[in-house]
Amino acid sequence: MAQNNRRAEALRTLVLFQSRALVDDGFDNQVPGEFETQFTAWANLHPLKGGEGVISARLEGTQPYIITVRFSSETEQVHEGWQVVEKNNTNRVYSISGPPTDPDGKRAWLEILSVLGGRS
Repeated sequence: MAQNNRRAEALRTLVLFQSRALVDDGFDNQVPGEFETQFTAWANLHPLKGGEGVISARLEGTQPYIITVRFSSETEQVHEGWQVVEKNNTNRVYSISGPPTDPDGKRAWLEILSVLGGRS
């Protein structure tokens, strides 16, 4: 099934890859600021089986996704501190929860584990 996600015609969603900028807090310290778009890419968003977890004594549902993109010098830089936002629906924010993986070792595709719901 994952192989079907790795075709050019499967990349149907334009997404923004965003990372936090470091800003000066006024005391010469660099602290994380707002998310800023680093680049855009076409992606396939494949939902996985969701789950529930207890967070702060509440039951919360999570929806994990595999985001498949073409391997490039830009996508190679993505890591867990980043987030992905759908360009046509900016309310859909995916927090990256694992490092990108090269599923076949050919440096053609990257699969990124993420969870629907952004960081604050």
